[in-house]
Amino acid sequence: MKNKNYYAILMAGGVGSRFWPVSTQDFPKQFHDMLGTGDTLIQKTFNRLANLIPEENIFILTNERYNDLVFEQLPRVTKRQVVLEPAMRNTAPCILYAALKIQKENEDAVMIVAPSDHWIEDEEAFSNNVETAFDYCGTNDALMTLGITPTFPNTGYGYIEYDKSAATQIKAVNQFREKPDYETAKSFINQGNFLWNAGIFMWSAKAVISAFKNNQPQLFELLECGCNVYNTEFEDDFIRDNYGKAENISIDYAIMEKSKNVYVIPATFDWNDLGTWGSLYDKLDKDENSNAVVNSKTLLEDASGNMIRSKEGKIVVVDGLKDYIIVDKDEVLLIFPKAKEQDIKKVLQNVKANFGEEYG
Repeated sequence: MKNKNYYAILMAGGVGSRFWPVSTQDFPKQFHDMLGTGDTLIQKTFNRLANLIPEENIFILTNERYNDLVFEQLPRVTKRQVVLEPAMRNTAPCILYAALKIQKENEDAVMIVAPSDHWIEDEEAFSNNVETAFDYCGTNDALMTLGITPTFPNTGYGYIEYDKSAATQIKAVNQFREKPDYETAKSFINQGNFLWNAGIFMWSAKAVISAFKNNQPQLFELLECGCNVYNTEFEDDFIRDNYGKAENISIDYAIMEKSKNVYVIPATFDWNDLGTWGSLYDKLDKDENSNAVVNSKTLLEDASGNMIRSKEGKIVVVDGLKDYIIVDKDEVLLIFPKAKEQDIKKVLQNVKANFGEEYG
């Protein structure tokens, strides 16, 4: 029987603009089957969390524009479990809001905050790591995160530096480091006590709310004022009137980088944040010429290292292209070098400026 004190906040409010044209503001990547497995990313994440956490204790945190998508894709969840933001204010305000709601329901709650769009290979190892964190956070005033052992000097992730002297699985965090340049990333890896920041957090409701009270008093006071109406019919009115006043700030800046009681567990599972077409390419099966294909029927000649995606069963013919992203979605066809994938955000802005907002 699953522990009734275990809760999850499943973060599903992002837009995922680097996955354009599949991911758009109206239908972002977490609601797509990006891997071609038959499940969308949010469905896979929900099912992974439900291995450890009672389904009724998994809260979906998303923007109000995605309310219908959540219920379509997760038909077993109830209105109580869907926490809607009326405005995008980054991760700190919405996490505090959800934590206050959960604490009001269960003072002994321990919770995980998990993005809805990550790829995790070994789900049993993931559950074991989370349970270790829950056991610790249930009896200690601790803010915990899962860190990923770096496999190469990635400049696209933040890093977590932990105390080298720690002999136990749970390690004290010395500091968070911003996304580095290549040489700095190499030095991090050579030092041996740096992990990628995966944005997966565990803590008790008491500990995280206390951290907000100490480090973000203005934000805490703004949302704590609604405690008397949270989990009642008057909650929506309070949030609509007040949430937009919250500062736009990430959980890392708001409390993790300011707190002294931060710990990390080096993850024992393979992980990818599926942030770009290139990261998706890395996790897909490839043909003999290293082409990764989702949904398409392909005829490929002198083509290698390409990421190809279309609607189910569409015939895609490629000749003479190497290391390209080729994505066909409704009125948009993207043919773009993988090496420039970080520029897709800029391309999207240009498309919207030239052809209209409906294309993004």
